[in-house]
Parts: sequence; structure tokens; C-alpha cells
Amino acid sequence: MVAASFAHVRAWVFDLDNTLYPPEARLFDQIELRVTDFVARALGVERAEADRLREHYWARYGTTLAGLMAEHGVDPGPYLDEVHAIDLSHLTPDPLLAARIGALPGRRIVFTNGCESHAHRVLAARGLTGAFDAVYGVEHANFLPKPEQAAFEAVFALDGLSPLQGAMFEDDSRNLAAPHAMGMRTVHVAPQAAPADHIHHHTADLAAFLSQLG
Repeated sequence: MVAASFAHVRAWVFDLDNTLYPPEARLFDQIELRVTDFVARALGVERAEADRLREHYWARYGTTLAGLMAEHGVDPGPYLDEVHAIDLSHLTPDPLLAARIGALPGRRIVFTNGCESHAHRVLAARGLTGAFDAVYGVEHANFLPKPEQAAFEAVFALDGLSPLQGAMFEDDSRNLAAPHAMGMRTVHVAPQAAPADHIHHHTADLAAFLSQLG
């Protein structure tokens, strides 16, 4: 029974993008275009090269921003403001998901590789603002991104959260390795399963999965 494996959980940690809204919303299509534009302008390269670097830094460092900071000393503030200035008008509230999250026993937080302001905008568009006790962006992890364990440690220390009583919900399977190593229950939220030793559960429907925990 799924509920039994979460009986000890009192800290519920959710990724934001493609986790608290369906990937069909394709917000990352907008973000990636803005990231490529930023890289091209900041580094003075052609757009094709900027697009290649965007993907290369994401794969190597966890986020494009982390690569830009490590290799080019880019200021994260303007970057985060620019790449997250996207249209959210097609997102719709999900009262069922809000109710399911709100019913979870204990503390509920969001931890995203995006910035806090972006997270608040998305949560508002999804009708999820009141479902969470706190929202943390990459700035709260000193701009160190998931999947780095130190990023999780920084945010969890800031929140006073115990990983041994925690569960992590995330669309990017690589970002569940560190939480698993820290003793958390891990849930991969994605259309397709990606079986791995560090993933305890998979779901393509977050609200339906959470309904099994009550």
C-alpha cells in the first residue's frame, strides 16, 4: 500500500516546473528561448552556439545559470529576471491538486531551480499559493542548483526540515538522487517512468497519487 511508505513523512518538498503544472503547458519552451537569447547576448556568440551552450551547461552543471556563473562570472540576478519573464496566461487553477497538497500532514514547501518570484507567479496561476508553507528558489541555495546535494542541504537547513521525515516530488529524475541519499522518499512526476534505484515511486498524475496518501 502506497500510503504506508509515507506514514513517517512530515515534510513534503515539491519541485515547481513540470511538476506542479503539466508539461503540456510547455513553459520551458518560453524559458529556453529567453535563456538562449541571454547567452547569445552575454557571451557575444551566434544563436546556434548559444543554444548549444545552454544545453551543455544544463547537462554539466544542473542549470545553464550555474554554467554561466562558473565559467563566465555571470550575475544571476538579471539572468533570473529575464529568463522567467514569460507568459503564464494559459495556466489554469487546479483546485483538486490544491486540496490534495493542502491535506498532507506536516510542512509543505516548494524548492525550484528557478527563482522565488517565478515560483510565486506560477503558484498563483495554478491556484496553489495557499497550499504551501514556504517557497525556495535557487537563490536560497546560494545559486547552487539541484541535483547538487549541497543545494538540498542549504534549503533544508534554512527551512529546518529533516530529510529522514521528508518526501521529494520532482520531474527530473536526476534531481531525486541526492534526496534519496539523504533518506527521503522519492517520487518521479513525469509522463514516462524512468526506473532507477533512487526512485521509489512514479506517477503521471500528481493529484491522483496524492489521493492515495490520505
